[in-house]
Amino acid sequence: MRRHVPARLLPALAVLGLLASPASPGAEGATPADAASGVLVVCVALGLLRTRARPLTARAVLVLGVPVLALALAALGAADAASGIAGLGRYLQIFVLVPAALLLSLRDPRDFRVLAWGLVALALAEGGIGLAQYLTGTGASYRGEDIRAVGTFGPADIMGMATVVAYGLVAASGLALARTHEVPRLQRPLAAACAAALVVPLALSFSRGAWIATAAVLGLQLLAAGPRRALKVLAAASAAAVVLVGGLGIGSAMLHERLSSITKITDAPDQSVTDRYTMWAAATGMWREHPVTGVGLKEFPAHRDSHASLALSAGSDTAGAGQDFRVQPLLSPHNMYLLVLSEQGLIGLTALAGCWAALLVTGVLRLTGTHRTRAPRGRPLDCGLVACGLLLWQLVDFAYADIGGPATVLTALALGLAAWWGLGALPSTHGTGTARGYGGGAARRSGGGAPQRYGDGASPSPSCEAPAAAPYPASPTTERRTP
Repeated sequence: MRRHVPARLLPALAVLGLLASPASPGAEGATPADAASGVLVVCVALGLLRTRARPLTARAVLVLGVPVLALALAALGAADAASGIAGLGRYLQIFVLVPAALLLSLRDPRDFRVLAWGLVALALAEGGIGLAQYLTGTGASYRGEDIRAVGTFGPADIMGMATVVAYGLVAASGLALARTHEVPRLQRPLAAACAAALVVPLALSFSRGAWIATAAVLGLQLLAAGPRRALKVLAAASAAAVVLVGGLGIGSAMLHERLSSITKITDAPDQSVTDRYTMWAAATGMWREHPVTGVGLKEFPAHRDSHASLALSAGSDTAGAGQDFRVQPLLSPHNMYLLVLSEQGLIGLTALAGCWAALLVTGVLRLTGTHRTRAPRGRPLDCGLVACGLLLWQLVDFAYADIGGPATVLTALALGLAAWWGLGALPSTHGTGTARGYGGGAARRSGGGAPQRYGDGASPSPSCEAPAAAPYPASPTTERRTP
């Protein structure tokens, strides 16, 4: 790790730090973390204006820019212009502006690891608070007891801590599966210890969606790192689970009940599952009436009652973690794909889901070394496992949840890390010289050529004699110098 953190990464780290601030009961609107994400975007924009650089190529602009047109169309279709504009701003923040700003802020794998470790640190802090809530009975209400781990997010955002801890667990797992010669010596054992520690608060969040997404991603990460390593890690994880749950009895009865409920969601669903099914049906009904453009941004609550059956309850009961009892209204279908389909129609879903699929495909191709530009010598294995893992976790979790709440800005950071891995420039093995992008002054030119662009193509590394297995690969912002 670096001895100091580059200034260009401070706004992104501020987003992570401000997410840990306690949630205000009933608070709505922008959070301090959202404000920090806005500072990140402004800083990158000012840096680009100062250097007059052209940072993105056509492919990166296409992947990150196509959703803008669909979102603008959906905003025009909103019955309330103010809510449509607010929804447009939120979608642009999460799916376009912050990911693009993070893509431009990251220079090399060391920058990437700084943010990955920031995710782990935030997860450990929130997970520690959640564990204390469970042990002291000061968490959110669950089955009549105040034991549900929610961290600083409160009972109104019970998915907040689960999302943060799951992100940290996925990041720690990817860092722990790094190749020995690519990372500092202590990274792998430290990351493995952090990943093991985060399993407990994730379990105590009692979030079935987070469990399913995390289990799927961890399994794929292990397979990508190698079958032998996968077997070793699975054996160690199984032994730890036996000790924690079977031996120490940490939440064994309730965890078993919650796990078994996953297989009963079709046969004997509880009220929360029934509400979810009802809202899914309502979202599908809205789409059938407006298949192309949907009902408009942020219009799901206004059309919900006319499409939902009587099985839908009045709301979700929340209490505990220092807050009084209140009924949380059900204002979204808790499925991101159906939310986009109902509010933005086929145009919106095709644009957004196409963007996410493109990020995932390019990331996986680089992870497997089959990308057309070359095998990712300048992108170590751990960065690929973290980036693809976070993106895949979010795409799986979108089947059970949607955007909303203070932790939503984490989705933007995950997309930004995935964009750096899948769309960022890969270093080559020829040439010398450097070309600086945002924050580093004007780009040097080569034979009168244009400044080096981020987001596609191969940019040369500082020296062709540099060893291929250097601990920290060359920055992807370097450019060939012609004689």
